[in-house]
Amino acid sequence: MTIYNLGSINIDHVYRLTALPRAGETISSQGYALGLGGKGANQSVAAARAGAQVQHLGAMGAGDGWVLDKLAAAGAGTGAIARLEGVATGHAIILVDGGGENSIILHGGANHALPPTLLERDLAGIGPGDILMLQNETNLQAEAAARAHAAGARVIYSAAPFEIEPLRAVLPHVTILAVNEVEARDTFAAFGEDLPVEGMLITRGAEGAEYRDLRSGQVWHQPAFKVQAVDTTGAGDCFAGWFAAGLSRNEDPQTALRHASAAAAIQVTRKGAGDAMPDRAEVMAFLKERG
Repeated sequence: MTIYNLGSINIDHVYRLTALPRAGETISSQGYALGLGGKGANQSVAAARAGAQVQHLGAMGAGDGWVLDKLAAAGAGTGAIARLEGVATGHAIILVDGGGENSIILHGGANHALPPTLLERDLAGIGPGDILMLQNETNLQAEAAARAHAAGARVIYSAAPFEIEPLRAVLPHVTILAVNEVEARDTFAAFGEDLPVEGMLITRGAEGAEYRDLRSGQVWHQPAFKVQAVDTTGAGDCFAGWFAAGLSRNEDPQTALRHASAAAAIQVTRKGAGDAMPDRAEVMAFLKERG
């Protein structure tokens, strides 16, 4: 079973400041870090480190080869990532002040220039037993979801950044909708309680997470593990990637939830997003310690 992830690839430029700059103000940075980000790349790294077979589908600029090296080192397949001349790799400029407040400038770049041939070539082999992951940070979402759904694969859609129209376009082809509690409320407000999906994965931050089987009505709950959080960036992506990896090995929802919760608990104790994702051995050791 393969997880295909049509997802964003971003380079995160993180600047640590005493205070966020005011209009017209120039200030010096106290620290700088460069890292791998983007919801798609984060989820691919998480699922691959969870032990799943992952093929990342996406696009980036002609340079930035270290990004591919990081994805490959995590165990994700990178052969289907398009390299586009004259287009910048997606990136984020992240300003963080001493109190943890931030301002972010996001440039989608190549994430919004995925060529249609990518789907025709790289989703040709998807079928029953496989999973397609998607997030609202690229083009071709609805087209990819329709192709995977028609082929009998499960489609997991992370509805973030949350927007009604992209969700409306992809929803008929989605198997599992992954949202946080605010996005869940907005989804129900827009589409009602009777959604055309098999299940919902809802993360609730410090309150944990739940999986709802909308066919049977059964709900599985998973409390959050108590840890000292250092950086919550990418925690939801870590959870989604690990949950998808669990489904790909036929874990039941409760087991997949528990493993995903443990992975996210470890991830938030580290700085960074994609670089902070734990591997399977770390998660199993964490769970053993917690009984």
